[in-house]
Amino acid sequence: MSWLRTLIRYAAYALWALPLAIRRIPTRLRVPRRMLGESVLPRKFSVARSVLHSLLSGVVGVLAWLLVFLGVVAAVRGICYPLVANDNLEDSWGGPTLAGAWVVHAVLGVAVLPVWLLALAGLGVFQVRLICGLLGRNGPQWPAPAAVALAAAAALLVRAWLRQA
Repeated sequence: MSWLRTLIRYAAYALWALPLAIRRIPTRLRVPRRMLGESVLPRKFSVARSVLHSLLSGVVGVLAWLLVFLGVVAAVRGICYPLVANDNLEDSWGGPTLAGAWVVHAVLGVAVLPVWLLALAGLGVFQVRLICGLLGRNGPQWPAPAAVALAAAAALLVRAWLRQA
């Protein structure tokens, strides 16, 4: 069960990264070490790198909170399916009866929660790589462009979700 604790810690760090994005640099470097045991050796201070990290980490943090919101909506809608369903159960998954549709939607709503946890933990790992790359001395350089791509994907996801019929 150690892997589950690690997964939960990284998921928590993904959510914690949004408020950390506006904190001072020493705080941003200290939290990964305390929460995850990941040391970030600081690079010489640069205003540009600090601002870039704040922006990119904030955007990825917003994406993490968006994933939490969508996961909770999916779980609640699945569990409470009879309250949110329309009257046409013929075309519903698990239909044509209300009981069948309810069971299928509830199972799917709850079964997808581990996938959301894995996605959040992945974003937490990504946040650590981002801070190592931008504020750390020996981190990879790929997280900054990847964060821009994630921001674009998140914007498209929000747009698609808001425009659904």
